[in-house]
Amino acid sequence: MGSVKLVTRASPCSVINPHYPEIRFKSQIFNPNPNPLLRVPISLKGGKTITKPFSFTVSSSLTNQNTVTVEDAEKKTTFNFKAYVLEKGDIINKALDAAIPLKEPVTIQEAMRYSLLAGGKRVRPMLCIAACELVSGRHEMAIPAACAVEMFHTMSLIHDDLPCMDNDDLRRGKPTNHKVFGEDVAILAGDALLSLAFEHVAAATKEVSPERVVRAIMELAKSVGSEGLVVGQVMDIHSEGLSISEVKLERLEFIHIHKTSVLLEAAVVAGAIMGGGTDEEIERLRKYARCIGLLFQVVDDILDITKSSQELGKTAGKDLVTDKVTYPKLLGIQESKDFAAKLMRDAHEHLSAFDLDKAAPLYALANYIAYREN
Repeated sequence: MGSVKLVTRASPCSVINPHYPEIRFKSQIFNPNPNPLLRVPISLKGGKTITKPFSFTVSSSLTNQNTVTVEDAEKKTTFNFKAYVLEKGDIINKALDAAIPLKEPVTIQEAMRYSLLAGGKRVRPMLCIAACELVSGRHEMAIPAACAVEMFHTMSLIHDDLPCMDNDDLRRGKPTNHKVFGEDVAILAGDALLSLAFEHVAAATKEVSPERVVRAIMELAKSVGSEGLVVGQVMDIHSEGLSISEVKLERLEFIHIHKTSVLLEAAVVAGAIMGGGTDEEIERLRKYARCIGLLFQVVDDILDITKSSQELGKTAGKDLVTDKVTYPKLLGIQESKDFAAKLMRDAHEHLSAFDLDKAAPLYALANYIAYREN
């Protein structure tokens, strides 16, 4: 098992590949009518500049040795990431199970539960809970929102796998939803999960002010609609088969900020809102989430061409078959890895203003996203 140690001096977050310093990513370049509610592009600089040394050490896989040491010039803390994952994962899985009881007609509930409870890393709901606890909320406040984000994610996987989209047969090591229940039921199962997510947040959230619940629901809605996941998916579809010269880095970033990053961002921001975070805290966490959202996709692109289907639990090499433009295709594998390291450092920097003990789960989750193997 390997370990990684990062030592850096913090600077404002700017996603600029170190090997391509002339390129700045402009996420809203394809939006002719910018909406003030849209997310701030990751390339925009802002926030407090931290100048003190910062170090972060964590093992790269989930084993009994997986502990995190976070250290700056003033404080050092050690965090047991494996124990955290087991504890929060159990809470999340029980909540998801309870959210969809079997009732007549059972077919749609069975299809929803098949994909929702099929496993998965539960990164998004864990991020939601961790952000809530970071701003001094209790995890119970964020559980419904955490479940909602996982329902969104599962819906997107069911629909992505359909023959009219990515046409995939394998997901999380199991046959895809439409292979088991048919295309018609799979589509409806995804639709039902989307609807249930909003209902669940509104009905199940306790001890949070109505204003904060509504604010979180708005954040969640933006992430999954035409300003978020949907527009990213549409742009991704329209980019298939295009050459590298036609799909620039700016377009690729737009796709992945909206297709992948938005759900991680919604998870973190909704958790911070439910936990009672201030506007400043929420925006710091939004920038952190934007970095790890792109990090997730860069790593995903690398894994797609370096791991087998058995290792991934889904069809490997799919991006090559569909001729999608990916970060390795544009930058090469090593430069994509350098880009991922830059994103992780930036994510750490946005957490540096928070208490180290409370922020340790978010540091660890960023590192897990960077060094996961599936």
